[in-house]
Amino acid sequence: MAAPLAERLRPKTFDEVMGQQKLMAPNGALRSLLEKGLVPSMVLWGPPGVGKTTLAEIIARESKRAFYTLSAISSGVKEVREVIQKAQNQGVFNQGKAAILFIDEIHRFSKAQQDSLLGAVERGVITLIGATTENPSFEVIAALLSRCQVYTLEALSAEELKTLLERALKEDELLQEKNLIWKEKEALIRYSGGDARKMLNNVELIANQLPQGAEVDNETVEKVLQQTMARYDKTGEQHYDIISAFIKSIRGSDPNAGLYWLARMIEGGEKPAFIARRLLILASEDIGLANPNALLLANSTFDAVQKIGWPESRIILAECVIYLANAPKSNSAYEGINSAQNLVKETGNLSVPLPLRNAPTKLMKELGYGQAYAYSHEGPQNFIAQEFMPESLEGQPLYRPGDNPAEKKAHEAQIKRWGKKYEEGKSASGNN
Repeated sequence: MAAPLAERLRPKTFDEVMGQQKLMAPNGALRSLLEKGLVPSMVLWGPPGVGKTTLAEIIARESKRAFYTLSAISSGVKEVREVIQKAQNQGVFNQGKAAILFIDEIHRFSKAQQDSLLGAVERGVITLIGATTENPSFEVIAALLSRCQVYTLEALSAEELKTLLERALKEDELLQEKNLIWKEKEALIRYSGGDARKMLNNVELIANQLPQGAEVDNETVEKVLQQTMARYDKTGEQHYDIISAFIKSIRGSDPNAGLYWLARMIEGGEKPAFIARRLLILASEDIGLANPNALLLANSTFDAVQKIGWPESRIILAECVIYLANAPKSNSAYEGINSAQNLVKETGNLSVPLPLRNAPTKLMKELGYGQAYAYSHEGPQNFIAQEFMPESLEGQPLYRPGDNPAEKKAHEAQIKRWGKKYEEGKSASGNN
């Protein structure tokens, strides 16, 4: 029995890899590194069908390293340790080159399973290549992530999919035997959603359904695939487009659009925890101090949907969507921490002012640690004006109050406390 079309056309070299030009072009970030013989542990993050597994196999082949593969769905700590032991033995006979361990869907590994990889990765016993469709910041433990480079792979463009289709029709002998005449390709590309494997599977399905020499147009494709334009693919390109529309609708205070895009995700089988996580982020980023209760409700929603699941979670999510869409908006916390981080990057590790330092030893006290610090609770209304920033950053404004009653009231209280200094900070930083 012949292998599937997607397998028959699987690229064998870097030059055959479709898309991912930022990474895999001759001067691409990843390819230039690999061609120097450097193979770091890495996480390949991107939607299905963009070449994560293929890329891992090519890296192993080009670097002449032993290649082991595990699926996070069916493998546990025992299997991980067995592979690490094999890799350790292999390294002795492989000129010191660490074997590559490829883990598909690494986001499905538990914390314990991911922990079992740490020692081998850190000692260089294995070079880890993990593949994931989920954001590794949420799904891969920090200790492992810090030992890996993260490379983002993108869904293939319409032009790249057309090029792949033309290659399939030109090079694959089984397709050539069908001698199909492709008059239109738009529907096929549209249904693929940037997923090369899905497109090739659809091509093979269409070829098997039609007689030899048949003409293929958009109507034929839609009929064979039995899909509608309103579909939601929770692992394809529309996944990203719809969640973007969902967030922007709530940020724009439109509960109707928020509910519509929520319904699209529900009907498409999206996980309730994924939706709730995005609402949790939005509550902090876009509502923030304008209504701090939004974060509490979003967090309660996140907890609740993990206990309930579908279909009842749709009601909980709908309640949260309507509340967040109707809530006043402020991104002052988001902008404030961005400004603070940028300032830290620009100014480096400035010394902590002596009055703010802890003085647990006699020497520290003699050096002036903690001297001149005023205990705020000893002042009227628990406040004493003093400087808390490093000396070179005195008076530097970072927080910009939002234009809503809750923040205005808090800001007015700060002006009363700090007087002219805080007024100047406000003027310099502006308003949302």
